[in-house]
Amino acid sequence: MQAFNTSTYYETRTPKKYFSRPLRPDPPKAEEAVRWFYPAAAAGNARAQYNLGLCLQNGKGIKRNQREAAKWYLRAAEGGNVRAMYNISLCYNYGEGFSQDQVRSKRWLQLAADCGHKKALYECGIKLCAAGDKVRSLMYLELATRRGEAAASHMRDVILESLSLVNAQRALSDADKWRPRALYTRR
Repeated sequence: MQAFNTSTYYETRTPKKYFSRPLRPDPPKAEEAVRWFYPAAAAGNARAQYNLGLCLQNGKGIKRNQREAAKWYLRAAEGGNVRAMYNISLCYNYGEGFSQDQVRSKRWLQLAADCGHKKALYECGIKLCAAGDKVRSLMYLELATRRGEAAASHMRDVILESLSLVNAQRALSDADKWRPRALYTRR
């Protein structure tokens, strides 16, 4: 006599379409999310501040407003949100929401890279290469590649070929020793 197997029973009697997609709750409504983000952001929650900035920047659930988005990104970045650090560096770099300020852009980009943000690591590597510091550039590009930034691997390989073996080993050794910066939030 064969044991009754419930999983086989349900798999054979349930349409395949239910097995091909995972169960998910209904997607959140953007307007409702914004209503929840505002009080949390005003109370100092850095993640809510970042999410509110995203909604304002992209016009999701609220009218698009670059100046307000940049303001919330800045608050979130000051509160320790690494993604907001990267986004505020872009706001300063392109003059979105704030007046263009390359010094502040560079500072926030470097801080995001020091915290391990993969796109910030990549962009720092590109900027260092353009400035002529290929050893440090290789280190940043290697770190970005390790974190999954696809565009970084090609540039890393190009720079790797142009460096001497000693400098390449030094850069890769520095990448092995590198650790993300720990942040202390204002709370």
